[in-house]
Amino acid sequence: MSDGEAFYTEAQRAVQDQFDTTPLAQALEAAIVVEELDDFAAGFVSSRDFFFLSTVNGAGEPTVSYKGGGVGTVTVIDPSTLAFPIYDGNGMFLSVGNIEATAKIGMLFIDFETPHRVRVQATASFDADDALMAAYPGCIGVVRASIDCAFVNCARYIHPHARVATSKYVPNADGEQPFATWKRIDGMQEYLPEKDQGKAAEHGGVITEQQYGEALIAGES
Repeated sequence: MSDGEAFYTEAQRAVQDQFDTTPLAQALEAAIVVEELDDFAAGFVSSRDFFFLSTVNGAGEPTVSYKGGGVGTVTVIDPSTLAFPIYDGNGMFLSVGNIEATAKIGMLFIDFETPHRVRVQATASFDADDALMAAYPGCIGVVRASIDCAFVNCARYIHPHARVATSKYVPNADGEQPFATWKRIDGMQEYLPEKDQGKAAEHGGVITEQQYGEALIAGES
């Protein structure tokens, strides 16, 4: 955390007092909350192919998104700095817009097969011309995150899941990826950015919203 900045807020401390966990919370902060990743945590972050990203807009409203990629989608630049790519999405740019507005993010890294997780709170910035873009073929920019604090979190409520496969939409080494199925929806054609205009015909043709919904439910989108 920044000099003079407390890990717990007054509201969090009030709830700790309410449930008689203040000594426990203080002990946990002293034992596990750090400002830099140790070798184990850095290795864990580097081994993930997805994470959950939380951001807050200028009005204080939060959102959270799933960010997937190849193994090592988050680069550990050094013990206090992380970087990750932004790939083609739905054009809303909620996370990036929030980063531009407030810079504060949360990152949750989970292993569902051998339940384990690491949480990171950081101050971030986005660059559409970052030097690291070459390491992420197909990305449209890179977020760099300066770690404010990180800690290993208890995994006892994580339900074990088996990994099946890597998403076909993760860009390959040449930055290529399949055309997104939702970009073929008839009602979306006039709103697509110029780079996607007219491409539905090259990828199976225009579909209805109902057809997209059926593909989504079937896991084929």
